[in-house]
Amino acid sequence: MAAFSNYLENALVDHIMRATAYTAGTTRYVALFTAAPSDSGGGTEVSGGAYARAQLDASTTNWTNTQASGSGASSGTGGATQNNAIVTFPTPSGANWGVITHFGIFDASTSGNLLFHGALTASKTVNDGDAAPTFPVGTLVITLA
Repeated sequence: MAAFSNYLENALVDHIMRATAYTAGTTRYVALFTAAPSDSGGGTEVSGGAYARAQLDASTTNWTNTQASGSGASSGTGGATQNNAIVTFPTPSGANWGVITHFGIFDASTSGNLLFHGALTASKTVNDGDAAPTFPVGTLVITLA
């Protein structure tokens, strides 16, 4: 389960209820955290050790419809989408990344706006030389509820 950031909540309210333009763009980046971000941002994103956010752009190929049945229009009732492509981070090199506890989805490869955030089902210790961390298909779920 993922939560909306304050940034995205405000942008959507203004867009839907106040007829204020909001351009979502299509570039998305998944980030890993060792301390939880909140709706207002913050948290402790991994840094060093060759870490970089993983790109998984907004598209009908990369994210499922709400029925999780493919790329057609959403018509389900659960309000959820999930990654339809593997999300792969760089291989840790030169430093440990620590205990990864949360993820975030941003609109930029560095800085940018946090859009969604959530806790991992299970924390994962990532050390120098470990295999590149991934989110296999169907494991990164965003629910609009």
